[in-house]
Amino acid sequence: ELLRSNGLGAPYEDRDGPNAADNERAGPAIRSLYDKPFDIIAPEGAAGPLIFASPHSGRQYPADLLNASRLELLKLRRSEDAFIDEIFADAPENGAPLLRALFPRVFVDANREAYELDPRMFADPLPTHVNTRSARVACGLGTLARIVANGEEIYRRKLTFAEAERRIHGCYRPYHGALGGLIDSTLAEHGCAIVIDCHSMPSVGGPLDFDPGRNRTDFVLGDRYGAACAPALSHLIERFLAGRGFRVTRNNPYAGGFTTAHYGRPDRGVHVLQIEINRALYMNEALVERGSGLRVLRGEMRGLMRELAQIDPSALQSKAAKRGR
Repeated sequence: ELLRSNGLGAPYEDRDGPNAADNERAGPAIRSLYDKPFDIIAPEGAAGPLIFASPHSGRQYPADLLNASRLELLKLRRSEDAFIDEIFADAPENGAPLLRALFPRVFVDANREAYELDPRMFADPLPTHVNTRSARVACGLGTLARIVANGEEIYRRKLTFAEAERRIHGCYRPYHGALGGLIDSTLAEHGCAIVIDCHSMPSVGGPLDFDPGRNRTDFVLGDRYGAACAPALSHLIERFLAGRGFRVTRNNPYAGGFTTAHYGRPDRGVHVLQIEINRALYMNEALVERGSGLRVLRGEMRGLMRELAQIDPSALQSKAAKRGR
């Protein structure tokens, strides 16, 4: 049994809701992404074993990206998991930190290996440690994306490996340093850590996807076919969402990316589940604008968080942690 009665954290002030000012329509970021590539909104009260992460909702587009791109900003923005950080903004109210990237996905993708790079994008040879042969590189969606979702090329020129290094060291590594730190501290405090990696997906499979032209379900839960988290956790979330009337599938077409595969270690007490939300539920996909369903969906996710906040950490601890109790 995963659940137990559990208190909630202190109220969370939503500083980035639909009426808050942001620079989503601006060009250069107001401040350098390398000064602050992410933020963590911490619970004001006692934290539980949950961590929510949003690696693809960043919308600060630096000038060097826009100047190098052959595409208009709107086309770049369609690669975002737009507004996912708002949908999960009540995590701190429910005893969980919310880690969110501020850099956009097309600048550097935090849900990839550090060095999944396409040699066709670069003017100079890539070092031998770079993974140039992954399936994600082959389809143009490596750590630095070569294309956007509809297959259009992003860049008007070849990049240098030095540019990739700056993005990886300036944004990617700090983000994963923060996520790893949250996992380690949560594991030390509770004997387990539960990471919900928050994403959105196009409502229809794109030309480069496994399901081109097909309408998609409401939610996809990715747990690497049971390897990244306890099956009971996936079942709990699926049961909650289905009970609210949503259509839910597991691991198809998304079984979880780098974050799920790299950090998910149930034998160590680290459980990671990727959640994909159909964008048609809450936004205008063509214009990248919030829809009326966003507020409703945020309320549903708040209910899910309250359900997850009742998880008994001892049910998800490693054997070693249980022996030390």
